[in-house]
Amino acid sequence: MALVHQHHLPQSFQSIRKANLKQSTSNSCLFFQFSTRKLAGCLCATSPNPISQSPSPIFLPFLEEEEEEEEEEEDEEEHKEVLGGNTTEDWNDPLVRFFKSRTSTTQDPLPESKLSLQKNRRSSWHLASDVECSVEAEIAPGEDKKQSGLVSRNSRALPDGVVGDIVRTARNLPQNTTLGEALGDFEGKIDEKECLEVLRLLGEENLVVCCLYFFEWMGLQEPSLVTPRAYSILFPLLGRAGMGDKIMVLFKNIPLKKELQDVHVYNSAMSGLMVCKRYNDACEVYAAMETNKVNPDHVTCSIMITVMRKIGRSAKDSWDYFEKMNEKGVKWSPEVLGALIKAFCDEGLKSQALIIQLEMEKKGVTSNAIVYNTIMDAFSKSNQIEEAEGLFAEMKAKGVKPTSATFNILMDAYSRRMQPEIVEKLLIEMKDTGFEPNVKSYTCLISAYGRKKTMSDMAADAFLRMKKNGIKPNSHSYTALIHAYSVSGWHEKAYSTFENMLQEGLKPSIETYTTLLDAFRRAGDTEALMKIWKLMIREKVAGTRVTFNILLDGFAKQGHYIEARDVISEFSKTGLQPTIMTYNMLMNAYARGGQHLKMPQLLQEMAARELKPDSVTYSTMIYAFVRVRDFKRAFFYHKKMVKSGQVPDVKSYQKLRSILDAKLDTKNRKDKSAILGIMNSKLGMVKAKKKGKKDEFWKNKRKYVKTLRISPNEQAKVETGS
Repeated sequence: MALVHQHHLPQSFQSIRKANLKQSTSNSCLFFQFSTRKLAGCLCATSPNPISQSPSPIFLPFLEEEEEEEEEEEDEEEHKEVLGGNTTEDWNDPLVRFFKSRTSTTQDPLPESKLSLQKNRRSSWHLASDVECSVEAEIAPGEDKKQSGLVSRNSRALPDGVVGDIVRTARNLPQNTTLGEALGDFEGKIDEKECLEVLRLLGEENLVVCCLYFFEWMGLQEPSLVTPRAYSILFPLLGRAGMGDKIMVLFKNIPLKKELQDVHVYNSAMSGLMVCKRYNDACEVYAAMETNKVNPDHVTCSIMITVMRKIGRSAKDSWDYFEKMNEKGVKWSPEVLGALIKAFCDEGLKSQALIIQLEMEKKGVTSNAIVYNTIMDAFSKSNQIEEAEGLFAEMKAKGVKPTSATFNILMDAYSRRMQPEIVEKLLIEMKDTGFEPNVKSYTCLISAYGRKKTMSDMAADAFLRMKKNGIKPNSHSYTALIHAYSVSGWHEKAYSTFENMLQEGLKPSIETYTTLLDAFRRAGDTEALMKIWKLMIREKVAGTRVTFNILLDGFAKQGHYIEARDVISEFSKTGLQPTIMTYNMLMNAYARGGQHLKMPQLLQEMAARELKPDSVTYSTMIYAFVRVRDFKRAFFYHKKMVKSGQVPDVKSYQKLRSILDAKLDTKNRKDKSAILGIMNSKLGMVKAKKKGKKDEFWKNKRKYVKTLRISPNEQAKVETGS
């Protein structure tokens, strides 16, 4: 469809888009009751301020989102402003000569406003060479985020001079020695600009701990070599390494100098904390920013909107914060636009997101590929693929180059619709655009084939094509292939794929275990279910509600009610209380296994847990009792279902009523016949049957002979007259 309709979709999309802008719901738009005119007026309030076009998409990568089951990873570029100038030391100063002549065994004093990483730095010297944290690869414009391997320390060409010498020293640092103690010969030979270059190179080589000790060494120099730009480089490095506590220690020890109270320092601290998911600490940094009266900018606004979304604040709160920043005169930028649209799309407010996009484009803030991808992803997850295709055509018409993430969003949407032929066409179009399909692209193709019960062989073929093209499968790829075998009934192949995944060193996710359990649930293999469940417990993989429901259904349908009850017990241990669906599955298993007499007990257990039975609960019980011809209880629970108002959908209820009506007619006929027989017997209208010997022709005789029935009085008159 992406290929067929790419020429005529823009016109049709205009009507779709206008229709989306007109719709309004009461629950999702309580705070958005203003009209488009009012929104435009609000957005025009900052017209005197120039539009800010950021030189580099620092925080836009935070707006891109991977699948339900992957963690979001963001990468940011450094600010290009360097505050402060180069300073030289007066070596004739006696104080300088004194500090230079100190030996390494002398205890350093604790200078005011200087940071000491540890009270006893020597106690953990060995950590400098052992602690290495992976750093995300930078995102080039028009490309997806990719995981890059660690850069070889000795293969990178270093600049000549003091910068290269310090980095080489950090590479070849002896054991039990910190970088700060190895830099005695460099005191007074390096300026602020060169320190920034050293920090950048150490970060690129993942020597984060060395960055910390070098930063401490910079602060111990006289005068200090620490600048706002140094903080802006160091904080994001620590955030990507997961050292949020170090960021807070450094931030709380920032000297209260005017040149260090810079908005870029606060932005970099909040950005680093956001990367390592320390959202509350990021809010604390923002509160300190307001206390110290540091004016926020557009980057601050985008970071805080993203943090508010991460901690669960509503889109209304994000909009109120945006209006607050608008009143303060904060300039607009693509970062603010993307963060705000992401907040609205996550709550399903796609129409309002389109309004914001249109109004900001009128003010000169153009939408980039990430903004389009965010809105397209929201439409595709709502199964509105036509609207997503329209946005895809619109962005190409406006000259916005699609990214590989754009194609993956469309592939994932068509994969959920089980249309693998369109996913194949999108792969071809992706290659024609200049992008090579990545692991996510092939995973969408495997999933599209795997969702169809008869195309597991095509899913396996797509998996082999991915490996042939040199793309290493991830856990999601293996999970999609296991699911393909599961729905096709090939549980042996599903388990074989799981073993291959373990051999390749990939750690199965909870989705992988759940899919594998579903394969053996379909096959009815309770031994394999127990084996996989024990493996999950041994690997300390916490199950979800879907995992427990699959285990419960698998055990109960095979008559293993004790194991099914054990699963319910595990529910409570993990904090997941049984739901109505849990009991419905258990009732269905009891009904199939002839344990219908235990179903009323389950109903009482649900009442004890304050769970109200639904239409599925009552329907399951009615069918169970109809199956064993216990019509009295069937009609009883049908009456309870109607009284409680838990009636199923029209089609299901019509089927249920037709069965009950047929049984009722049969029952009524039998009851009517029995009542008439009793009445005739009491009135003496039934003659006693003569018991005689049957002849050989008794089968040919009519069983019911019609006789003229007369009353006893008339019979007496006849006899008297005769």
